[in-house]
Order: sequence, then C-alpha cells, then structure tokens
Amino acid sequence: MLLLALDTATPAITVALYDTDGDRLLAASDQTDARRHGELLLPSVDRVLREAGRPLRDVDRVVVGTGPGPYTGLRVGLATAESFGAALGIPVLGMCTLDGIAYASGLEVPFVVATDARRKEVYWARYSDARTRLGDPAVDRPGELPAEITALPAVGAGARLYEETFTGLRTDLPLDSSAAALACLAAERLAKGEEFPPPRPLYLRRPDARVPANYKVVTPR
Repeated sequence: MLLLALDTATPAITVALYDTDGDRLLAASDQTDARRHGELLLPSVDRVLREAGRPLRDVDRVVVGTGPGPYTGLRVGLATAESFGAALGIPVLGMCTLDGIAYASGLEVPFVVATDARRKEVYWARYSDARTRLGDPAVDRPGELPAEITALPAVGAGARLYEETFTGLRTDLPLDSSAAALACLAAERLAKGEEFPPPRPLYLRRPDARVPANYKVVTPR
C-alpha cells in the first residue's frame, strides 16, 4: 500500500511517499516558508512522486496533518488532500500534526510538543512516549502552563520560541512537522487496525474575523 502524506500546519511544507508493504520511505520533501504553502505544496508532491518513480494513480491512501495550526496554511494541506482523495477515489486519513512531531522525536520518556500558535500562544500536547498522546491538544500562553508541563523535555518550534518558559527544551529534536514521520506513524496505526480521525482542521480557537459592532445593513430590504 502506498501512503502519500502531507502537512502544512506549521511553517514546513512537507510531503512523503511511504510503502507499507516494504515498510520503507520512498521519497520525502521538506521546505520551510510560512507564507508559501499554497505555492510550494503541489510542486513538492510532484517532486516526491518523480523521485520515487511512482505516478499519483498508484497512491492508495492520503494522510494529512490536521493541525492544530494557523488557518491559511492548514487549509492548503487539507484542501489538497481532499482533492486527491476525491480525484482518485481513495480514503483521506487525518492525523494530529503534533503526533507527527512527537513520533519524529523518538523519545521514550514523558515530554511535551509545542508549536507556534501566534498571538504569544502555543499549541501543545503532552505525551508519555513518541507514540502516545495524553489528552487532547490545547492552545495557551506559555506562561500560563503548569510548571509540571514546562519542565518536561520539550519539542517543537513553540518550545524554541519560548525557551525561557520551556526549560526542558531539546534543541537537537525536530521543530516542525515531518510528513515522513506522519506516514510512518500512520503505517503503524493501519497495521494495528486503529481508526483515524476525519481530515478536518483542529483550530482550537475562534477566527480573527468578526462582524463589526453596530453593523448596519446597506442593501435594500
């Protein structure tokens, strides 16, 4: 089975092709540019397929990071994954982006993953090991997190951004999402028969856009 994995929930534009039958990564592409997800994602997919020597029609499943992440970047990956699924008539599997970062860390001790949520906040989740998340992802200001969380080994760009708070920061481990890690973890979960969440975005907070106060209707009734 061929898994095409992609994730745009962090500044990384990351794509990978994984062969579950051979248990091997065929090709991967990782670029970092928080403003060019829409521009770089499809060329990355094309490059990965060409490097692996496999056409898009051979893909059996699409795995996509569902965030949490900023609205615009996150939607690029999800919309692209849904389009591939519809065009090829194949399932699209959602996976929490933080789970992919956790898996890439390889840690076997309790730790926390934190990514940049902007507005001086982080998206975060706690893990007992690289494969096991404890509870749902959340969004908070770093300074408002319990000391028992911020003292844990910490992975991700959010922890790096607020390293004065995340005192257990591991600078030797991944900062952003990796589609290769996401694909490997998805393959493990598929082999165990686990269910996947739908490919829907994890926003965790309300959008910035608001209807102005005292809004006046200007169209005729």
